[in-house]
Parts: sequence; structure tokens; C-alpha cells
Amino acid sequence: MGFEQLAELRDRLRSEKQQQAKADTPRPPKRKPAPQAKAREQDPAVEAIWPLQKHFPLAFPVNPAPKVPLKEGIFKDAEQHLELLGITSEQLKLGISTWCRGNRYWSSMVENAPRLDLNGQPAGVVTAGQALYAKQQASRQRGKSRKDRAKAKAPAQAPAADTAVEQAAE
Repeated sequence: MGFEQLAELRDRLRSEKQQQAKADTPRPPKRKPAPQAKAREQDPAVEAIWPLQKHFPLAFPVNPAPKVPLKEGIFKDAEQHLELLGITSEQLKLGISTWCRGNRYWSSMVENAPRLDLNGQPAGVVTAGQALYAKQQASRQRGKSRKDRAKAKAPAQAPAADTAVEQAAE
């Protein structure tokens, strides 16, 4: 056998060995989409907000633009556009109530700020009482998030207290 024939034989044996190794190697299962992406797509509030932002961008601006105070009774105005939005009345209600909660919305609620209708036209102003309420809601929200963080950092002390009570009872 010549060197050329030996080289061909070597190459052929290597490729057969690699093919066999690939066939013997277990393949990992196919990956599913990330659970967060799926959950986000299925969140009914988010699904209701997207069409509102698409059809009424002045009243429902996309982040990072600040939210604007909405006209009182905006739900009834938006309800007339359910077919255009492609959502149900319940979804609309959930979407608007979700939109109107949170620090981005509450920070827009300052006294005498214009309230906007679906087309972005002024339709009233924020009263002093409404501004105060929004400030209180924002403060509560910040307080809750601080308490949640503090609870997460604090070690669980309840089991130690239970042990002390049990020892005292004996």
C-alpha cells in the first residue's frame, strides 16, 4: 500500500468514527421558549394595554415617555372602540385599571395637570384632592416594596422562638 492509499484509509476511518460518535451522543431535548416571555405574552393586562398604546399613543404613551393623567370616564370612551382594539370589555377594564396604578401614573397626577382624552386633547384637570391621593398611593407603594425587601433580607426568626417556647414548656 502506498502513502496516498493509507492517507485515504485514515481519513475514511476518521469520518466513520466521527459519524458513529455523533449517532451515539444523546441529544439534549429541544428548548422551550423562556417562561417569562410566555407569561408576558399571556398577561391579560399587558395584552389589553398594547392595543391601547397602538391606537391611542397620546393617551397611552410607550415607556420611557411619562404617563399622562387620563380623563375621568375614559373607560366609557374606550369602550366604544372595543372592535377596533380587538379586546373584550373585561380586558379593557383590566388594562385601564392596571395602567392607572403604579408610580409612573401617580407621578403624573399633580395638581392642575391636564387630563387627556383618547386623542390626547385636554379634558379636565387633576384636582388637589386627586393629586394628594396619588401621592399617598405612591408613598404606600414605595413603603410596600421597602418592607418586602427588608423581609427578604431578614433571617427567619420564628422557628427559634418556637423552640424556646417548647423548651420552656418542658
